[in-house]
Amino acid sequence: MGNAATPTVEITLEGDTYAMKTITAFKTTEIKFKLGEEFEETTADGRVVKSTVTLDGNKMTHSQVGDKEKKEKDSVLLREFTDTEMLMECKVDDIVSKRVYKRQD
Repeated sequence: MGNAATPTVEITLEGDTYAMKTITAFKTTEIKFKLGEEFEETTADGRVVKSTVTLDGNKMTHSQVGDKEKKEKDSVLLREFTDTEMLMECKVDDIVSKRVYKRQD
């Protein structure tokens, strides 16, 4: 079912706080963060991780650190923004998934 969902991602900036909302037919998640500041995030699959987001030009790096006591893995989400799309790559250990989001105006 997850692969059949077509998500919409809304990213907004108010002052120095970003909000990133991911909407699917099954679930909506939202995080709010300031660049470079660690925050607690509940992922779409229910894990609670420590996250940090940085921005370098048009590339956003979102690092998620899992709970080591629960043997959760760390992950990195790389987002690259162009005029027409957002390219996202998610890495966990040596596993990589990629997704392309088309920009809607």
